[in-house]
Amino acid sequence: MPPSPLPRPLLSCITALALVMVAGSASADIFTFTDSNGVVHFSNSRSDAPGSKLYMKTAPKRRTDTAVAPFMPSDTSPERFARFDEPIRQAATLYQIPAELVRAVIKVESDYDPRAVSIAGARGLMQMIPATAERMQVRDIFDPRENIFGGVRFLRVLANTFNGDLQLTIAGYNAGEGAVMRYGGIPPFEETRMYVAKVLYYYNRYRAMSDAFQASSTPPTENAP
Repeated sequence: MPPSPLPRPLLSCITALALVMVAGSASADIFTFTDSNGVVHFSNSRSDAPGSKLYMKTAPKRRTDTAVAPFMPSDTSPERFARFDEPIRQAATLYQIPAELVRAVIKVESDYDPRAVSIAGARGLMQMIPATAERMQVRDIFDPRENIFGGVRFLRVLANTFNGDLQLTIAGYNAGEGAVMRYGGIPPFEETRMYVAKVLYYYNRYRAMSDAFQASSTPPTENAP
């Protein structure tokens, strides 16, 4: 199954939310309401519009740059693959990133172990480095929900930057958007090229599982490779 471009619907809405999250106060809550045209709006202040409600309550900012010891993924329980279904679905829907891509990144980055810490200092389910976590307004980098939302938010930023190109988005997640721009494509780093191949493998695998599920009544299950 060949890679397909990442979806780009509702980008104005998504971009507005990203700006709220990145530029807003470190402890600002996020509110949402749907207008008469069915357009979803987000704000860091409560709106008087009918139906306005709290979307995400944010805790006071916590530093993410303190040193931590490397910790290799060690959770081998089959249950881990379904443990974070809800925040994955919510973040994927909010930022219009395929849930299968989010799962693929989590699989390759941490094998679904939120305690994982790389030698380079990347942390949590989506292995965010502290600088990127700070940029994406992640308060607790080890909180699974915050890590997922921050990681998917970054995928959305990358997808917008690279016009929905799936491979460049994945490469940017590993090497940084600056490296992708500098080389005009996937950087010639063995680690990045292998990373893109692995994420694409799991992305296509999860898409196939999802398609099979939609064609039957049997829920998809993940098996460790």
